[in-house]
Amino acid sequence: MFATLSDRLADTFKHLRGKGKLSEADIDATAREIRIALLEADVALPVVKEFVAAVKERARGEEVSGALNPAQQVVKIVNEELVTILGGETRRLRYAKTGPTVIMLAGLQGAGKTTLAAKLALWLKDQDKTPVLVAADLQRPNAVQQLQVNGERVGVPVFAPAPGNGVGDPVAVAREAIEHAKRTLHDVVIIDTAGRLGVDAELMKQAADIRDAVQPDEVLFVVDAMIGQDAVTTAQLFLDGVGYDGVVLTKLDGDARGGAALSIASITGKPVMFASAGEKMTDFDLFHPDRMASRILDMGDMLTLIEQAEKSFDEAESRKAAEKLLETGDFTLDDFLKQMQQIRKLGSMSKIMGMLPGMGQFRDQLENFDEREIDRIQAIIQSMTPAERDNPKIIDGSRRARIAKGSGRQVSDVNQLVDRFFEAKKMMKSMMGGGGVPGMPAIPGMPGGVGPGKRQAKQQPKKKGRRASGNPAKAAQDAAAAKAAAAQKSANPFGTGEDVDYEKAAAALDLPKDFSKFLK
Repeated sequence: MFATLSDRLADTFKHLRGKGKLSEADIDATAREIRIALLEADVALPVVKEFVAAVKERARGEEVSGALNPAQQVVKIVNEELVTILGGETRRLRYAKTGPTVIMLAGLQGAGKTTLAAKLALWLKDQDKTPVLVAADLQRPNAVQQLQVNGERVGVPVFAPAPGNGVGDPVAVAREAIEHAKRTLHDVVIIDTAGRLGVDAELMKQAADIRDAVQPDEVLFVVDAMIGQDAVTTAQLFLDGVGYDGVVLTKLDGDARGGAALSIASITGKPVMFASAGEKMTDFDLFHPDRMASRILDMGDMLTLIEQAEKSFDEAESRKAAEKLLETGDFTLDDFLKQMQQIRKLGSMSKIMGMLPGMGQFRDQLENFDEREIDRIQAIIQSMTPAERDNPKIIDGSRRARIAKGSGRQVSDVNQLVDRFFEAKKMMKSMMGGGGVPGMPAIPGMPGGVGPGKRQAKQQPKKKGRRASGNPAKAAQDAAAAKAAAAQKSANPFGTGEDVDYEKAAAALDLPKDFSKFLK
């Protein structure tokens, strides 16, 4: 959603790089570009004026003029001001001290209230709450049925005593829902209310009546982030007519310019509490102003990525794989497939990659990423025999042709996967042994002799003399050459006065199988 804004800001900051000092002209030009970027993103004009004024004032201050890197300091200022207009701090739900916590959803028709009610219920369920959904939207056709379907999808019960479709009293339903929650021991009540295509007196009266009847702990205004400047206008009208405690943004994964998200908190003074960025029931979470600002400036959102990984990854499976790699240094194609499947649990690969810092420059590639790639990887690996998965080195040309045929892919796809696997294996070994991680053992065979001791060895004085080769075959050859040189100096090291046939003597030794090749 913030792609255009991110690109414009990135271009603006590029012109500041390499400057040891910012002139007044530099600051004015930067402020002008920031103003244009925000206006193009549909940010409300009062918010733009306030934002740009704050940035210019701070850019002229001591924190920039005295900084070692003024350009980075300006980026820091812009980041902090973005966090401010987005609400400052993360606002969390307030739960009732006694009785069920009552959450009322309000907003226009089409904002996604009914779907969001189920998403919120699932999120609360994951927080060890026991929510119940209340179907108080009795005007929109099939709104009650939609909430019941969504409730079933997330495993949350729905209180729906009225059929809807214009039949029933929403205020009575909301009031009865509180008593129902107390009887059934539900600790959170989520009330889905009716909306309209536009703000009108009837809509406001019904929402106010429900609010007065149940005295909710939280009233959340649900707004479609794609409607631009109208989002701010509607938010202000609802605040004046009904009042609410926080805002929930839906459809943040859309292609609109995102100005609503940057404007609502600043204009209304009410924080954005939650954000929905997808069609799945799990595409919903707390809104973190600092993380959103970081995404806008293409600095990534590693905290959200880590949180999603913690929720999605199988901890026992991950620990088992790590222990296996540490103990044996072994990493098979089965392990590789399991990792791909765990990553898939995080959701869309393009979204995951988009949370990494600096990925804005690869936006086109991310948008065109084929999400079925993991399916293809799985098909290829599952077409292999257990022996091939354990030891991909045995996969020769004929085996690759068979695997390609069995998975419905091309031989080139199999080649690409095997190459990718060996790269991943090498990277993981480097991380485990070559990254200087304290306590990690060195892994034999890695380039340059890996392990934490490598850097210490560089500090030690060099020893004179020829360094022994790390290659066993080469070492054996060097040893044989040394023996031959010694033999030339003393034809008979045993002192018997007779020449010794060393090749014959070596052949007579009881050496391990295949060891003789090192003596040639």
